[in-house]
Amino acid sequence: MGLIVGLDIGGTTTKIIGYEKGELFGFVRVQASDPLTSASGGLGKFLNVIGKDLGDVKQIFATGVGASQLKSDIFGCQTKIVPEFDCVGLGGLHLAGLDEAIVVSMGTGTSIVAARGRQVEHVIGSGVGGGTLQGLAERMLNVREFETISNLADQGDLSMVDLTIGDITTAEIPGLTPDATASNFGKLEDLARPEDISAGIVNLVFQSVGTASVLAARMQGLDRIVITGNLSMMPLGKNILDGFSRLYNVRFLIPEHAEFATAVGASLFDS
Repeated sequence: MGLIVGLDIGGTTTKIIGYEKGELFGFVRVQASDPLTSASGGLGKFLNVIGKDLGDVKQIFATGVGASQLKSDIFGCQTKIVPEFDCVGLGGLHLAGLDEAIVVSMGTGTSIVAARGRQVEHVIGSGVGGGTLQGLAERMLNVREFETISNLADQGDLSMVDLTIGDITTAEIPGLTPDATASNFGKLEDLARPEDISAGIVNLVFQSVGTASVLAARMQGLDRIVITGNLSMMPLGKNILDGFSRLYNVRFLIPEHAEFATAVGASLFDS
């Protein structure tokens, strides 16, 4: 069969996985100053990690925003550029072990697809994503690293930042709980700490994406939503989406290796 390599090439980060004999392995991530350097350096690192060489590679399938800069085969290995939305859907379903679902890729922005087997339809996208989170955190907190933002957010108190339904009414509102958000950053207290503000930023991003995902699921007649991409690794984000699951009677899933889902989809593109 030969080794198939899937590349998800971003602006400066590339994710690489291998697929051979029905198994996924490798899961390598590299960063560089440009997509071409990131992709070629990533392939070299990947082969070193798994203990194989270029002669073992049957084909490379590349996707992502940086893939358009590939003008030739990588290191002489047959390289094919494949559609990113298809890879998002295929990878998300495979990692979650599902036949159909809404698959959400939370990267710099957010893309939402409906995946049914190998049929993938782009439903909608949003400019709210990791770039939003980083930009707001940098301007408000002078912090830009995802890990730092996530660690701060895990210690934050949303009641210092967000206005809830319970803050504005004592009346029961069908379908909503008192702790449901009425306004993101609608109650930003003077004494709010960086941790609280970080939590508010993460909540804003994940609630925006969660809302769009639920609407996409209802429109497509699906009740399972697979979250993929770098932001899927944020613990507070998972808690927020768990709340959406209870509130809207859908199931949000974050499978293992969710951040590699698009690279996984690329490797499976012709399988």
